[in-house]
Amino acid sequence: MFGKSQSETVEDHRDSTMPRRAVAASAASEVSSISSGLSIVGKIVGHGALTIFGHVEGELRASTVVIAEGAQMEGDVVAEELTIGGYVKGTIHANQVKLNSTAVVEGDIFHRTLAIDENARFEGTSRRNENKIDTPSRVQMNRTQLQAASTDGSRKGNGAPDSPSP
Repeated sequence: MFGKSQSETVEDHRDSTMPRRAVAASAASEVSSISSGLSIVGKIVGHGALTIFGHVEGELRASTVVIAEGAQMEGDVVAEELTIGGYVKGTIHANQVKLNSTAVVEGDIFHRTLAIDENARFEGTSRRNENKIDTPSRVQMNRTQLQAASTDGSRKGNGAPDSPSP
């Protein structure tokens, strides 16, 4: 008696799928951030872009990293592109490094290209590295290959027949 018509049900279904599509689209772009009120201790591995506004202590690996003005990073950073506007203490391995005027860096930088804006502070050594830095996606691929090799080795070692995994 008070049920919904079929057209209303279809409209409700469309509306309920909208957020899922938006989430899927944003996940595809792989952009992440650590807000200014957040402090993380540990290892962070990202396959896309990462912007840090907060405080990170540990290891950071991502394709494109921005350490914003006011952000703090203590530990090693590995990236393809790295832009620093905040404070970094640790070793940096990146293909392209840019220190903005508000950057404060204490540590060594291994890079292919390095740009330092006026008023940026850098204390440490800078070494040009001709070899391209491994990005997290390559690192992940190498780990997957290693895991597959170790799985194959464990299968062979236990007397099981050599057959591809399902």
